[in-house]
Order: sequence, then C-alpha cells, then structure tokens
Amino acid sequence: MITIHNQGMRWQKGQLVPAEKTQAGVESTMAYSILKAHNTSGSMERLSIRFDAMASHDITYVGIIQTARASGLKEFPLPYVLTNCHNSLCAVGGTINEDDHNFGLSAAKKYGGEFVPAHQAVIHSYMRERYAAPGKMILGSDSHTRYGAYGCMAIGEGGPELARQLLCKTYDIAYPQVVGIYLTGAPRPGVGPQDVALALVKATFQSGAVKNAVMEFFGPGVANLSMDYRSGIDVMTTETTCLSSVWQTDTNTQTALTLLGRGAEYHPMQPKEGAYYDRVVCVELDKVQPMIALPFHPSNAFPIAEFQENMEDMLHMVEQNTRDQLGIEPPAPLSAKIRDGKFHVDQAVIAGCSGGTYQNLRRAAEILGTTATGSDHFWLSCYPGSMPVMQELTRQGYITTLMAAGASVRSCFCGPCFGAGDVPANGAFSIRHSTRNFPNREGSKPGEGQVSYVALMDARSIAATAKMGGVLTAADQLPDVPADRADEQWTYDGSSYQARVYYGVGKANPDEELVFGPNIADWPEQIALPENLMLTVACAIYDPVTTTDELIPSGETSSYRSNPLRLSEFALSRKDPQYVPRAKEIQKVEQLRRSNPQDPQVVAALEGYDPSNTGLGSLVMALKPGDGSAREQAASCQRVLGGCANIAQEYATKRYRSNVVNWGMLPFIASELEQLNLQPGDRVYIPGIRALLQGDGETVEAQVLRDGTSTPVTLSLPGLTREERDIILAGCLINYYAQ
Repeated sequence: MITIHNQGMRWQKGQLVPAEKTQAGVESTMAYSILKAHNTSGSMERLSIRFDAMASHDITYVGIIQTARASGLKEFPLPYVLTNCHNSLCAVGGTINEDDHNFGLSAAKKYGGEFVPAHQAVIHSYMRERYAAPGKMILGSDSHTRYGAYGCMAIGEGGPELARQLLCKTYDIAYPQVVGIYLTGAPRPGVGPQDVALALVKATFQSGAVKNAVMEFFGPGVANLSMDYRSGIDVMTTETTCLSSVWQTDTNTQTALTLLGRGAEYHPMQPKEGAYYDRVVCVELDKVQPMIALPFHPSNAFPIAEFQENMEDMLHMVEQNTRDQLGIEPPAPLSAKIRDGKFHVDQAVIAGCSGGTYQNLRRAAEILGTTATGSDHFWLSCYPGSMPVMQELTRQGYITTLMAAGASVRSCFCGPCFGAGDVPANGAFSIRHSTRNFPNREGSKPGEGQVSYVALMDARSIAATAKMGGVLTAADQLPDVPADRADEQWTYDGSSYQARVYYGVGKANPDEELVFGPNIADWPEQIALPENLMLTVACAIYDPVTTTDELIPSGETSSYRSNPLRLSEFALSRKDPQYVPRAKEIQKVEQLRRSNPQDPQVVAALEGYDPSNTGLGSLVMALKPGDGSAREQAASCQRVLGGCANIAQEYATKRYRSNVVNWGMLPFIASELEQLNLQPGDRVYIPGIRALLQGDGETVEAQVLRDGTSTPVTLSLPGLTREERDIILAGCLINYYAQ
C-alpha cells in the first residue's frame, strides 16, 4: 500500500531509480523552481523567501497586526486575507468575539487587506478558491496552510513569521529536503481522500520520513484524483510534520482554475527528467482501505476492517492512552459501545478544510440517500467549507438530501476542529472528517475528569456509519457505493463573496482608525537577554511528543487570543495546572531584581551569583515539543510569563522552534534529558549566554542545581542564524525591529 524508500532516487524515463545527489537533479524538482522564483538571498542553500500572499484567521490576525504595528507597519505590502472562521459570534468566557472582527475589518481598511466576514468560508477553502495557483507561494498563520494540489507551495507558520512579511522582511530557512510522493493506481469506491491521508500520515509520522521536507506529489495516480480529492489528501500533510507540499498539475487543475475564474493563472508543472529526491514514498492508491485514526493522533490509524476484528484490544489501548496522556483514572469506558459484536459511535462530523468540500459532502448525501440517521443518541453534522460550496450543494439538491436524512447542516466554521463546536459528551465517541484528534482538542477538560474520544474517518465511511444508525461501518462494506470520478468538478459562484467580502488589497487608507475592543491588548514589554541566566524548571514533560494544544489549549482560550496576559493564564493548563503559578512566582522575583538587585529575595534566589548580570526566568522541558498547530501563543504565553528557554531532545516542527526564537526564548537541545530527570523546581545556571549569542558558539556548559548538588549539562543551540541570535539578544522580534 505505502512503501518508503530511505535513499536518494532519481526520476528517469518514467521510473524511480536509486541515485546519487546531483545539483542538476535537485534543480529538476518542482519544489526547486518555485523556491528559486521566490528566493531573494542569492543563494539556494540559505533561502530568504518573499510570498505572493498571506492568510490569517480571527484567533491569530490581531496578534500579528499588533506585532507588525509595534514594529512600524504602514501598509500591507502583499495581499493579506483576514478570515473569520475560528471565533464564532458569541461571548465565550465574558469576551465578545465580534470585537476582534471589527478590529480586523478596520485593519483591512487602514493597511489594505481582504476581509472575509464570519461564516463565509473557512480559511483554507477560501484561499484555494481565490489565491492558490501553480508556482505561487502562500504563507498562513494556521498549520494546515496547504494548497499543493493547485501546484502552490503553502506554509503554515506562527504569527511572527507573517509579521516579518508585513514588514518587508523574508522567511529564512535552509534549503529543505524534497521527498517524492509517487502515486499509482486509483482509489476503490468507498475510499476517500481522508483514507489515503491517514494511511500516509501513519506511514511517515513516527519515522520522521518527511519531517521539515517538501512533499512533492507526482506519478500516474494523480490523474485519477479530482481536485477536491487531491486537496483532501494535501491538507492533511501537515500531520506528517512536513514543511510544505506541491503536486504536479494537469487538465483537472486547469479546469478547476477556469471554473474559479482564474484559468489564466494555470501552467503545467511536473518533475523534469532526472529530478532527484532525498527519499521516496510510493503510494498504491488501489490498495488503500477505509481507515480510522483512533484517539489521540492522526497517525494512530488502522484499516476499519482491522479495527472491527480487534475492537476490544484496540479500545483497551485507547483507554490506556487516556490514562498515560491525560492522567484520567479511571477513563470513561469504551467496551460498553460494543453491542452484538458491533461498535456504536455517538456522533459524527464532516467539516472544515479537509471534510467540507463539495465532493465529500456530495458523496455523503449519495450514500445516505433516503435513509434517516434515526432519533436515538447518534447524530451527524455537516459544515460546508465555503458559501460557494454551500450554494452549489444547495443547487444540486444535496443539502436537502442531508437535511432530510437528519443531518444538521451548519455554516462555514472551523469550530469542530478545535473544540468550539459539536463537543461530544463525556465518554462519547465521535468520528470526524476533520484534521486532528489530539488529546481533548474537541473541547473537554481533563482537569474536570472529562474525556471525549475523537477518531478521524473519511466522509464516505462516516455517511455509511450514519446510514447504519451509528454502527461503525466502512463505506466499502455497503453495496453500490458511488465512485469518485477524477473529472468531478463543481460550478463556482462567487456572488456570496461579492456581497460580503471587503476587497481592499492595494487600497490602504492611513487615516482609517483601528477599532479596539476592551479585550484587545498590546504585547507586554520584554527585556533583552542578560549576560547570564538562572532558570527554574516550571514544567517537565516526558511524553514522547507534546502538542501545541497541550502547551496552550484550543477551544475555551479562543476568546483571549487578542489579550496576551489573559491568554497566558491558560498556558499548559491541561498538562500541568501548576505551571502558571510557578512561572509567575519566578517572574515576580525577576521583576524585583530589575528594580533592586540587592533585595534579599533576589539574593536568596541567586545564591551567590551576581544579581546585576544574572537574569531569573523559567523554562519548559519537553522531549519533543511543538507537534501540530502553528499558533504562536504556544511560545508567546511562556514568554509573557517570564519564560526564557525551552529544553528538548528535538523540536517536533520547525514552526514551533521558530515561535520560540521569535519570542526571544532559547531553543536548547540536550541529548541526555531523560537521564537528567529534570523536575519542576530544579534550576539551570547558564553562564555567558549573551556572549555566546553575540559570537557564533553553539554549545554552553550549564549546571543543573538540585538539592544542594550541581550536575553539569551541555546545552546546544544548533543552526541558529545570525538574525535568530540577534532576535533572542534583543528579547523578542518586536524589540529586534524596534532597534
């Protein structure tokens, strides 16, 4: 089904053959030509990228614009789309989300941006419809910024990277590896894009086969996939931890762009003869089966048929993961959901940038037909990804079919993906065609002993399950399941956008006043890096991987994304509720040190170290932090609370490491972390750290202070660029630009 070739390979005469790396081979990939066209550094070894367009949604754009504004922003120098698909129009936790939307509209008017009002489109559906095109590059402040199916390289990053583009700076990275994803065959009826995506994530995530690489999709199988199908696979490449993706283009791409009114932007793209790939993943589409990704990660995926054969063992594994990852004892049992040898689910959702496409929802309607989902506990909700998709599904009668079957059809909203919509009951099992099923991403709080079990499936198998009244059913287990045609397109009608979207790109009005709500706050001031550091471990996480959802929760925090101080109160709240009070206690002493270095509390905290040049701060230790979302707040909240560093064995994603650096924190690597057994309250003394960053050193000999003993530890900072060093020295990106 999926084979990984862990060696360099060359595309030669329609075949992939083992090969040595050559410059000519590297330059023959699609990725190389796109990166070269957007690189401004003069060197392809160290890229400085300028993007064609950017996009943010309403729990990121306020902070980005505030960051750029504090650094001298005058107008948006490139098309910048502000969508409103994450914060619903409500007052969660006492704040009013519409205040952020008013700020966004005023910023689009003042600086020259494109503003998409709430419930018009989810961010990635909109960008696919309006901006993605062959050869383009788009940057988004959401991790699922992936438009490779259109031949467009898109990258999801934390907010500071978007602020850099707004300030006419560049996105700086080393030239990435390029991994060929070679597709053959055609999917069987009942097998959808999420099935292919989950199989691909399972095969690549744990091995790191595509980590921080560009995934380049090509091969004869591409022609057998519609554009919606390709996009459904492509958007999930984020879960492999790759940097970006790009697909070969063809007549399907050209037709889709023509229907979107942008046919002139099409041009053919495919690997040139001799293209070299650092690694190749071969995907036999005809052998992919309907899949289910069990809690709590998209890579925890299995064929549905295999799950049905081993339900008790696999559910026991999920319960054990609930104990290990969430600390819930005992977890809500799942065995009771097996009745008469069948597994009964409680809820189903088809939504967002991955599930809410025209083809997915049409297939779901066709599979359901006239069968009602029933009036028992099981229920199904469907969220089209954009108003044009909703309009076309309505015109064709598929919305009526879904409604008549008992499905609840909702507006264009990302809520189910991060816990702001359709939150299951405690102990309930939800199947979803959405992007993630991380621990408690769907909204429940383990601090209250609750857990929601969320599994990922394709819309086709979700519809099959709904047809069977909630009994888990793979779509290929039903007779006469409609096939997905490669030439299946949909007629685009942009009238809903024309009626509501503010098109202000290139029309900046400096006289326009920004509209601030009471919950919109400026970033608190940060200080420059001291000569030496005494850092206290405020949290230590020994899980194999730590997601950004665990570093800063989604869902209930959405209302505070525009208020750094209030948002920081949620930092690590689901993983370590004592992190915030520990960090605040250390921060309080550091603030005292700045005003009175000889205060007895300061002197006691530093135990003989010089308070005039030794800063106090906190650090977070995690073996592999930062999997998942691009949200900068996973790092900025630590910084707001006085955080100065992360210590890890490795960073799960490039974007999280970038967020750590851009917020003025040190991204340390330590190989012997598990042996050190760092615990909250341990302290790490780091001498000469400012001098190290002023130079080009990459390692520092630090001391772990615990119970009166001192243990040496080598901390490394591999790959820090000169600019990254200067950002940390300045205290954060805002300070760096102010200088």
